[in-house]
Amino acid sequence: MSWSPTHARIHTLLKSKVLLPKDTAILMAVSGGQDSLCMAKLLLDLGERWGWRLAIVHCDHGWRPDSAENAAHVMGLAQQWQLPYFGETAQALRATEAAARNWRYGVFADVARRHGYHHVVTGHTATDRAETVLYNLLRGSGADGIQALSWQRPLVNEQGSGAIWVTRPLLQLTRQETGLFCHDFGLSVWHDSSNEDLYYRRNRIRQELMPYLRSHFNPNVETTLAQTAEIFTAEVSYLEAQTDQLYADVVAPLEDGWCIHRPWFGAAPLALQRRVARRLLQTVLPQQPNFEHIEKLVALGNAPHRSQTDPFPGGWIARVEHDQIRLQR
Repeated sequence: MSWSPTHARIHTLLKSKVLLPKDTAILMAVSGGQDSLCMAKLLLDLGERWGWRLAIVHCDHGWRPDSAENAAHVMGLAQQWQLPYFGETAQALRATEAAARNWRYGVFADVARRHGYHHVVTGHTATDRAETVLYNLLRGSGADGIQALSWQRPLVNEQGSGAIWVTRPLLQLTRQETGLFCHDFGLSVWHDSSNEDLYYRRNRIRQELMPYLRSHFNPNVETTLAQTAEIFTAEVSYLEAQTDQLYADVVAPLEDGWCIHRPWFGAAPLALQRRVARRLLQTVLPQQPNFEHIEKLVALGNAPHRSQTDPFPGGWIARVEHDQIRLQR
C-alpha cells in the first residue's frame, strides 16, 4: 500500500474524532463516483491498522440507462478488493431526490441490521457540505440548515451498543482533492451523467453558483462554508440542549391540546422561544411549521389576556389564558 498525505490526514482525523472505532464493522456506501471511491480506498488501506470489517453497499435507483452497468462496476471493485458486496435495485422510480434518498438510507439500515454493521460511511466531502449550506440557506432553513452534514449521526433512532451510525470521514477533503486522489491511485471513476442535469437545484448550485463564488468572491469557498457549518454544528448542539430543558419546563399536554407556561416562556431568550414553538408545532401541525407560524406563537408570550392567533394548518388556534398559552383545535 502507498501511504499518501491523504491517508495520513484521514488516519489522524479518525484518531482525534474517534468516528470509527478499532475492530468495528463498517458498511461503505459506494456509488462509483470519485468521492465514494476515494473513501473506500482510504478505509481499505487504513483498515489494516484499525482492524475494521469492511463491506460495500450500492443502490441502483434505475434513473439512468447505464445504472445496471454502474452497479456491475462497483460489484467488480468489491470483488477486486475481496470485500462483501450488497446491491439493491429500486423496484419503482422515486419521484424526487428526497424520496430516493429515503429509500437509499432505508436500504443501508436494512443491510446493516441484517449483517451486523455498526457504521454506514458515505463519501460526503467539504464541497458537499458547502453546497448543502447554500442550498439550505436559500430555503430559509436557519442555523439548523447551516450546520449541514455533521460528521456522524444515528442512522435510525436507536441508542446503545446496537445503534447504527452514519459517518462521513471525508468532510475535510474537497471534491478536487478526492479527484486527485483517484487519479494518483488509478481508481476507475464512474461518471454519473445525472450530476450534470441542471433541473436539480443542487446541480445548479454545483455547476453555476459555486464556480461563480469561487471566481468572484472566495477561491476557497468550499472550505470556508464547511468551516462555517462546523461552527454552527457546535452552536446548534448547545441550543438544542437548552431547548430540551425549556421545553420540559414550559410545555404540558392537555386533554384536547397543549399548553405553554407563559411567564417562563416569555422570559426565555428569543432563540429558545422560537425553538420551543417550532418543536411544539412540529408535534401538532400536519405540515412543517414555517417562520410565520412560529412567530405567531412566540408573539403570544407577552401578549394581553385573551389574545389569539388565526388558525394554523389543521385548524389549531393558540390563545392566551392568563399564565398559559393554550394550543387547541
